[in-house]
Amino acid sequence: MIRRDLGILRRLAREARPFRLYIACVFLLSFLATPLALLTPVPLKVAVDSVLGDHPLPGFLAALVPGHLEASDGGLLVFTAALFAGVALLTQIQEMGRSVMQTFTGEKLLLRFRSKLFQQCQRLSLMYHDRVGTADSTYRVIEDAKSIQYIAVDSLVSLITAVATLVAMLFVTFMVDWQLALVAVAVVPFLALLSTRFRRRLRKRSRQVKKLESGALSVVQEVLTGLRVVKAFTQEEREHERFYERASDGMAARVRLVLAQSAYSLAVGGVIGVGGGLVLYIGVRRVQQGALTLGDLLLVMGYLSQLYAPVKTMAKKAGTLQTYLASAERAFALLDEAPEVPERDHARPLSRARGQVRFVDVGFAYEPDRRALEEVSFEAVPGTRVGIAGHTGAGKTTLMNLLIRFYDPTVGRVELDRIDLREYRLRDLRAQFGIVLQEPLLFSSSIADNIAYARPEASSAEIEAAACAAGAHDFIGELPDGYDTEVGERGMRLSGGERQRISLARAFLRDAPILILDEPTSAVDVKTEASILEAMERLMAGRTSFMIAHRLSTLEICDLRLELAEGRLVSARHAKPEAPADHVLAEQAPERTFHA
Repeated sequence: MIRRDLGILRRLAREARPFRLYIACVFLLSFLATPLALLTPVPLKVAVDSVLGDHPLPGFLAALVPGHLEASDGGLLVFTAALFAGVALLTQIQEMGRSVMQTFTGEKLLLRFRSKLFQQCQRLSLMYHDRVGTADSTYRVIEDAKSIQYIAVDSLVSLITAVATLVAMLFVTFMVDWQLALVAVAVVPFLALLSTRFRRRLRKRSRQVKKLESGALSVVQEVLTGLRVVKAFTQEEREHERFYERASDGMAARVRLVLAQSAYSLAVGGVIGVGGGLVLYIGVRRVQQGALTLGDLLLVMGYLSQLYAPVKTMAKKAGTLQTYLASAERAFALLDEAPEVPERDHARPLSRARGQVRFVDVGFAYEPDRRALEEVSFEAVPGTRVGIAGHTGAGKTTLMNLLIRFYDPTVGRVELDRIDLREYRLRDLRAQFGIVLQEPLLFSSSIADNIAYARPEASSAEIEAAACAAGAHDFIGELPDGYDTEVGERGMRLSGGERQRISLARAFLRDAPILILDEPTSAVDVKTEASILEAMERLMAGRTSFMIAHRLSTLEICDLRLELAEGRLVSARHAKPEAPADHVLAEQAPERTFHA
């Protein structure tokens, strides 16, 4: 386990390397606490031994204090009070500077690490998110990422500062009385033993907390996303009970973790208390024997409280560190996930495809025992309108997901312009597609921003032209803010037909050579369907298009019609008798039904 912890710490160090100058500045400001801590009990010693008593000033102060002040009790008292106030003020300034710099550095580091995790979430294939769920990834980006801020800045700086303070305190304590110093450090081996014993338990319980909190978050995300369904079926109470059950499990896990941390803190405090009691007992005995002055004893006890403070800090940080190491472990596990749709080294660039699409003996399975497609083969030449029909679950959407390369085929290959999709750069490949989905997805921004999502650099004139082509300009013009109208979360301030027209406008603006229309009219009425189909015909002109639909009337505009059943291509028909025979591999007659 120690080896694994060291591995995580090394990775965190690599992540923090770009901010090493900031971290060094935090270290410097933190190290200033050590000399200030050494000075803190000195005024009390001077007041007891030199103002109230007749002992001379310590050597380093005697060189700083003018002789007339040292000879005057009143002057020496004023100096002692000023020294006390000065040390207190400098301590506050040092703490303020350290706090501000530590927060700035930690937030910069956290922002970079979160961005890296978020980028990885986008890079991972849909298969990963289907399997793990988006709530778990969200939790790792938002919560688990905080581990780098705590470990690399807060914890590491505190631990190293504590070690420096401990060494300085031990040195000075040994200079005052080596016997008391030995008694004081006798507790350290016991603290190390406690840390070793509690480490594994704290790590295990921290993992449980993270897992259960992620599960509660997934319930919230599911319910708020599908709130209309929940309300329609009056399942609010059921979902509340489901959330309460998940959250209760998380609460119980957090309580168990805090109990373990508290037990650890109690044990640490007990050991330190015993050590302090022994030092006090032996110190008083030595004062009674005349081997130690009262001022020296007060100085040692003052240092002892500050000596045990870093020891306690190191012990407690070692316990809390397990919680954040568990978070760091989860965050790095996300970064270590290999994309299931990788981009090859030296992949082919692609500026604009001609639009020739070919499926060759394609098979695909979401799971080993769950076949979604099997032995699918067909070809569409550039400019072909391909209609895809089939019952729910036949594999229509899966077919298109393979074409966009959201997934890779389990067997066979998908080609674009006679080249396997896996040969292309992913970014270039996906730039070849314009997509209109059954449930159009709009973002919580303006209509103009949603249309321009296809091409963010587009001008206002280009956005308006795309809206006109999609038949959306008229209704947009009637809105109070026109193209600046906010559509609300997922576009819910607009009707289904309006959302679909904006989605079409986005596809027009994309101007891609290949279109995928996934049941684009299934959620609208017949009148709206007619206007959307008219816009889609304009959109499909000169482009290779794939249209998925349940209504056969929707596919009448298609040149080639494919029918899927249980993941197999059962028929492929040309709508026009003069269509080239090589549009479909191994097809002998336009009306022939076959198993590819």
